[in-house]
Amino acid sequence: MKFGKLHDPDELSRVDFQLPTVPNRSMELIHAKTEGKPFRAYIGCPMWGNKGWIGKLYPKGSKAGEYLRYYARSFNGIELNSTHYRTPKHEIVSRWRDMAGEDFHFSPKISQTISHRFRLVNCQDQLDRFCESIEGFRSSLGCSFIQLPPNFTTAELPKLDWFLATWPQHLPLAVEFRHASWFEGGGLSADVLDLLEGTNTTALITDVAGRRDVLHAHLTTSTVMIRFVGNGLVPTDYTRADAWLDRIESWVGKGLEKLYFFVHEPDDTFAPEMGTYIIEGLNKRLGLDLPIPGLHDAPGAQMSLF
Repeated sequence: MKFGKLHDPDELSRVDFQLPTVPNRSMELIHAKTEGKPFRAYIGCPMWGNKGWIGKLYPKGSKAGEYLRYYARSFNGIELNSTHYRTPKHEIVSRWRDMAGEDFHFSPKISQTISHRFRLVNCQDQLDRFCESIEGFRSSLGCSFIQLPPNFTTAELPKLDWFLATWPQHLPLAVEFRHASWFEGGGLSADVLDLLEGTNTTALITDVAGRRDVLHAHLTTSTVMIRFVGNGLVPTDYTRADAWLDRIESWVGKGLEKLYFFVHEPDDTFAPEMGTYIIEGLNKRLGLDLPIPGLHDAPGAQMSLF
């Protein structure tokens, strides 16, 4: 993820990484929606096709066609960015689903043809084709997400309204806002929150160093999706992760039902390490039993990343 990345260490050192205050509206919403429902967490990376993970997630000699099977032994979710560039055929979706297993969740990124070319409107055929494709994941379909173009402003809110009214309501969806106009008041406006809550759409949260304005704390459904962009496992990556673990633990105590947490690091080489840190923190704090990433299928005992 290039959006909001900082490369200058001096500039990075001046960033205020504090998380924003959670609005009372969000706490009241998740408490009302999730009474008695168990919490589920899906943690992962933005890809599985990384050769740099051979030796820590994938056994030596692994072929590209085997990566997903090994990846799914370590993580139970994936931010499926490839669907942004090409809508997969039914046989590909079925193969991915079978390789990953029934406890795994795919979170497809909506086609750029829909989000960037048509800008959410006059794209019914493309939308139908995309939804038909991802429904092939069946119970392995997680929360899809649409990334609004960087120049998609609040003036185009009616387009988002149309899109959310058209999107199949049985398919979980999150929206990532990027243009500064959506956050001019220090967070999403009441009319945007009303729209998201009314269509049961999650407000995706992006935590990236160079765009602190897009980091919000609005919960509009009983699900939260977080895209965490690290800076190469520097110390602030871990303090930021700890802050998120605190926040997630608090939200679960208030009734949060589902978490999707996707880790980005430079070139994603170290995404598994940060993902492991998040998983271990969730297991310890919330009594979960998420698998610890490592060489699960290698001969002998599992090898941890640490």
